[in-house]
Amino acid sequence: MLQGRDDSMQTKKKRITRTVAYVLLTIYSIITIYPFLWAFLASFKPYSEIVRIGAPLFSSNMSLTNYQYIFTQDPMFPHWIVNSLFIAIVGTALNILFNSMGGYALARLSFPGRRTLFMVVLVCIMVPSQILLIPNYLIMKAFGILDSYNALILPSAINFAYIFMMRQFFITFPKELEESAQLDGLGRMGIFFRIVVPMAKSSIATQGIFVFMGFWNDFMRPLLYITSENKYTLTLGLQSFQTQHGMQWNYIMAAAMITILPIIFLYIILNKYFMTGMRIGGEK
Repeated sequence: MLQGRDDSMQTKKKRITRTVAYVLLTIYSIITIYPFLWAFLASFKPYSEIVRIGAPLFSSNMSLTNYQYIFTQDPMFPHWIVNSLFIAIVGTALNILFNSMGGYALARLSFPGRRTLFMVVLVCIMVPSQILLIPNYLIMKAFGILDSYNALILPSAINFAYIFMMRQFFITFPKELEESAQLDGLGRMGIFFRIVVPMAKSSIATQGIFVFMGFWNDFMRPLLYITSENKYTLTLGLQSFQTQHGMQWNYIMAAAMITILPIIFLYIILNKYFMTGMRIGGEK
């Protein structure tokens, strides 16, 4: 009897704790999501309703006028989107290739200095990227590639943190599959691209999301390395757009939403692989 009563009390306490946790998380989610929702809805409103005190969250005057304006009246804005997409896609592709190959080499290949190289990778992870901005600037100036896409892509073509992440994944990759592929006549490159890479989709997708976000949201490096307006990225162009349009929040909110949407779409598309990659990382 006493044991049954204790079990009932524990079950009741768990339910109360779970309910309180859900209520707190719901409140926190609303507080977190509300500013984004306000900005998203404001991008469809006219300026007068955005600045009006006590204006409702939803409005009957919502339209696509703000988006039509920034694409038709500002000819550089679509160009900035193309610039950011090109830099982010090429930079992400290079990172996925080089980081995965570097991680695989450190996990599977035996060569002189491998342990030392791995220690160098660990040390480089600890170096803040801001410290390298000026040295990179001087190097690119010496090579004459400032004010070009190369200035944004080449210095970030590899990432030591993701080399380490891919190494940790490949360490636990079953060697039997590689040995079977070798018996079938595949060389090291064939094994990597035809066996290893397809089975590392979750880790690669996780890496790809974060690398793409890094390129897409980067502001400081374009600010330092790019001077021509037609080569601006979207983040740098957004600052220029805000300067040109002053306090016209309807246009600024529409432009800001455009900078966010590609990240959301990418996450939705790769969410399955992303969650799998995070779970694998947690298990390791």
